[in-house]
Amino acid sequence: MNELKLDSLIKLLDDPDDSVFNLVLVEILKEDISIVDRLEHIWETSFEELVQQRIELIIQQIQLNDTKNKIKNWASQETLDLFEGIFLISRYQYPELKLKSIQIQLEKIRKDVWLEFKNSLTSLEKITILNHIFFDHYKFKINRDNTELPQNSYINRVLDTRRGNPISITIIYTLIARSLNLPVHYIDFDNNPLVGYFDKDMARLVNEEGSNSQILFYINPSNKGAIIGPKEVDYLRQSAENQENNHQPEPCPDRIVIKRLVEKLSYDYKQAGLLEKVNYLKEIAEIL
Repeated sequence: MNELKLDSLIKLLDDPDDSVFNLVLVEILKEDISIVDRLEHIWETSFEELVQQRIELIIQQIQLNDTKNKIKNWASQETLDLFEGIFLISRYQYPELKLKSIQIQLEKIRKDVWLEFKNSLTSLEKITILNHIFFDHYKFKINRDNTELPQNSYINRVLDTRRGNPISITIIYTLIARSLNLPVHYIDFDNNPLVGYFDKDMARLVNEEGSNSQILFYINPSNKGAIIGPKEVDYLRQSAENQENNHQPEPCPDRIVIKRLVEKLSYDYKQAGLLEKVNYLKEIAEIL
């Protein structure tokens, strides 16, 4: 959009008629995220409260549309990056969030674990070290004091507070483990997702085939990374509180992992009465 047209539209933002504003909104929303810088400059130089409020609304809508498009593009890729998926969901609430800042925090955790690794270690010994660094040193844990807090789902907030919900904690744990070349996958399980440690030769096939026949053992991030076997998994299935949406404990493609996180966010916002956010997240879930 050229400057002259944008200036003409901005001049209409002080019109109290909502129908006029809606026409302006439709025109500006045709632009991509690059127009936000120009809108922010106009906001900073404006002294009219109505104009500032409307520019804020326009910027928010542009950012939401941009995030939705990026998530749609992410979900359509043949090979997905789980980190990019959870980052984009956090960017929904925190549009100014920088990818690099999150990568730096994750890399610090990865490096602290890697420094303790030796080539002679068994799979169980490596997980024991990961658990010690992740849960004892960094003190990540489930936020049981406020399990329905939406911030529990956003990676930047979880990294800052070291508190999350079972889904976000399991995703971050999985990301760290994968960055250490450990053959793990998120195991879809309502209320208490697990991590499956696979035979290395089979791990790459999980997203394609969904087979869990080669899981060597299960890890429970909701219980400080406790190692559990099939009997404990059966017990967790039987004691699951939410039977209505109970998913089977099986390897979960990364696209569905992010969908579970979106579903959790949607539920939490619904409990908080923020229906506008719920409706947006439902659109995201449909994309996934």
